[in-house]
Amino acid sequence: MNAILLNRVTRADAPDLIAANIESQAHHLPWVTSFTDQAGFDAWFGRGLSGPNVSLIARESASGGIVGVINLNEIVAGVFQSAYLGYYGMARFARQGLMTEALRAAVAHAFDDLGLHRLEANIQPENVASIALVRRVGFSKEGFSPRYLRIGGVWRDHERWALVSDRES
Repeated sequence: MNAILLNRVTRADAPDLIAANIESQAHHLPWVTSFTDQAGFDAWFGRGLSGPNVSLIARESASGGIVGVINLNEIVAGVFQSAYLGYYGMARFARQGLMTEALRAAVAHAFDDLGLHRLEANIQPENVASIALVRRVGFSKEGFSPRYLRIGGVWRDHERWALVSDRES
């Protein structure tokens, strides 16, 4: 039995996800600023309706509590078959291995169900927990990007981590 359930986010997830984000704000900062209201949820949710993004929600099987969110962003098909990976976990479930299971399930979904070849995660060098997570899932460090993303009003350096599918087709 899996400890987590991973599904595409639905509108019905909004109240639980907003509450979990509010509860986990201190846990997320300074790495990510998660939405904390319906307007923020709607904007995030809308990106996955028609654009090249898939938003997934991981819930603990036993309680139904939200373990975390995983986003497959800017999916490119054709000869590239790649996406950027973004994620964050909730404080309530930190250090229990559930985000590792969720991220492994998301990688399987990306490679097996969506047919992607490569996932890239860009992580601030000081975010040691996030780096440890992608390492556990099999990502390799490919490089360093100075002033890569603007987070909290500041251009921040990031390490580039990637995982390539071992399928040939």
